[in-house]
Formats: sequence, C-alpha cells, structure tokens
Amino acid sequence: MINEDKNVPKSIGARIKAARENELLTQSELAKLLGYTSPTAISLIEADERSVKVETLQKIAQVLHQEVNYLATGESDTTTVKTALRADSSFNSADITKIESFIDYLMDQKKKDARGSR
Repeated sequence: MINEDKNVPKSIGARIKAARENELLTQSELAKLLGYTSPTAISLIEADERSVKVETLQKIAQVLHQEVNYLATGESDTTTVKTALRADSSFNSADITKIESFIDYLMDQKKKDARGSR
C-alpha cells in the first residue's frame, strides 16, 4: 500500500494519483474500472478540481487497493505487515530486512500479474 510511505501526498487528488500510479493504471484504465466514459473525470479529481462523493471514493479505494480513510485524510488506521514485523522482537534486523524484501518481491509479482491480465 502507498500509505507505508512517509511522504504522504497532501491532497485527496494527489493521493489518488499516487495510488493509481502505484497500481500501474492509466487515467483511462481507472476511469473504465469506475464506469466513466472518459478519463477527464479522473484528471479533474487528481487535480483537485472535482469533488469526490463518498460512494465514488469507496470505489476508487477498492480498485486501487487503498483504505478510504487513507485516500480521504492521508492517515491509516491499519497496521501493515511490515509495521507488525518491525514490532515483533523475535526477529533481528537482518531477518526483518530479508522478510521485507520478500514482501516487496511478492508485491511486484502481483503488479506484474495484474498488468498481464489486462
């Protein structure tokens, strides 16, 4: 998830754009997944020139694998696997680094698989 990054974009539109880019989707692809006929709506949302209804934000969050709260506020209430891993004292720093690398590898594979199915 994007929200593991400490440099959280400041606006809803910027967070949506970052999440879309993280999923390797174009504005056109996201628009189609949300039922828009044109990418213009996505462009306006990402530029913070169009407001987003709660229902639309929920759909965007689902498609982009993000929490609604994160997209709306930039804050997350969910503990990520990496955060939980760092809190577990049974692993040393080398173990944590290896496990985090494996998680990153799995996430990259998931993105590649998603691209291949389009």
